[in-house]
Amino acid sequence: MNPTTRQPLEWKFSQVFGERSSDDEIQDADRISTVEFDKSGDYVAVGDRGGRIVIFETKDGKNTADQHYSRNQLEQLDYVSLNHPEYRYKTEFQSHEPEFDYLKSLEIEEKINKLKWCTSLSGSLFILSTNDKTIKLWKVKDRKVKKAREIDSPHQLLSSENTLLSERSFMNEQGIPSFANGNHVESGADSIFPSQEPRSKIANYEDTAYARCRRVYAHAHDFNINSLSNNSDGEPFISADDLRINLWNLEVSNQSFNIIDMKPSNMEKLTEVITSSEFHPIHCNLLAYSSSRGFIRLVDMRQSALCDYSARIFQDEECHGSRSFLTEIVASITDIKFPVDGRHILSRDYMNLKLWDMHMDSSPVATFKIHEHLRPKLAIYQCSCAICITMTPYLINLSAASVEMDFILQQDLIVISYVSSFMVVGVTRGIQ
Repeated sequence: MNPTTRQPLEWKFSQVFGERSSDDEIQDADRISTVEFDKSGDYVAVGDRGGRIVIFETKDGKNTADQHYSRNQLEQLDYVSLNHPEYRYKTEFQSHEPEFDYLKSLEIEEKINKLKWCTSLSGSLFILSTNDKTIKLWKVKDRKVKKAREIDSPHQLLSSENTLLSERSFMNEQGIPSFANGNHVESGADSIFPSQEPRSKIANYEDTAYARCRRVYAHAHDFNINSLSNNSDGEPFISADDLRINLWNLEVSNQSFNIIDMKPSNMEKLTEVITSSEFHPIHCNLLAYSSSRGFIRLVDMRQSALCDYSARIFQDEECHGSRSFLTEIVASITDIKFPVDGRHILSRDYMNLKLWDMHMDSSPVATFKIHEHLRPKLAIYQCSCAICITMTPYLINLSAASVEMDFILQQDLIVISYVSSFMVVGVTRGIQ
């Protein structure tokens, strides 16, 4: 075997964390709902339907921006690693809780819809998270904590409560240690036990990550939020729902600007909805968003404060044949992503993953088949009686073929790893 050949990846299907047997019942709150890598590739954040966020970090070194190299040094470091990156657990925290909108009599789930990493500052990590209605900015910082491994007390005066106080006293923020009686003991003639003072043996420092909510961005969306995206200049970000895209500033949580509004004056004339939106990774003025009709619109925010009129429309001309109810459903784009080069756009619909060149809007440069084995079952019959739509549980019966509508309409995501040449896309019941 060639020593320069990278070992193949071993793919495993999992909807939850941890090792579970096939007989174990999976709780709905434990199911993974979104995954996001940071741009350095050192961290990956995972959100679940229970409102929790779990952060992992790479085991071997970090490619952070704090390391500054000259161009010659960067060229010397430019090599292909033969080992795939491995991640280890860093921390987890509860991001969202279930809520209830009393004005609309609507329950708001705690499920994490989207995660987006922000620029790291002063060694701290910042990440945006959102459920259906509320966006939160979290700060994750490492703190060094001393651990009391062994405490010697000749008089056996330590109780469980005092032991806890003794351990807490070794936090960095507390400079005065707590002893057996929970009070500070002065050394010298006034000491209670001048010759038999309790001694503590301290282990080495341990890094512990703490998460704290810094901002809450709420009450700006009437429909469920489906997208978050950071601007390349690190200050603004956008949030999108089915009909609107709002522009925020990270430092201002009580005000946003509506830059795209697709809501018609008469909702009966509604023909499409927004499914995903993304800032360009290099040019801060460019914004792309996709729709349920299979279009990708690229807009320039310098042209107008309201970006309702798109600059360019990307659409696959080969897919424009006979249209029907089902073909429009499977052609709906569920997610778009810009690779790090900024030259291409990745789009995901129900059947395909497509790679677009920003200089060619007539057709994608590459198409990757995802559900090709289902294509024979999606044949459209001209007879209207062959299609029977049941509102609950949204089951479409196409002659002998049955497709569950709620799985077709769910958002299949694209996840790009910035430390390897792999991307992951969601499928109907798992990951492919």
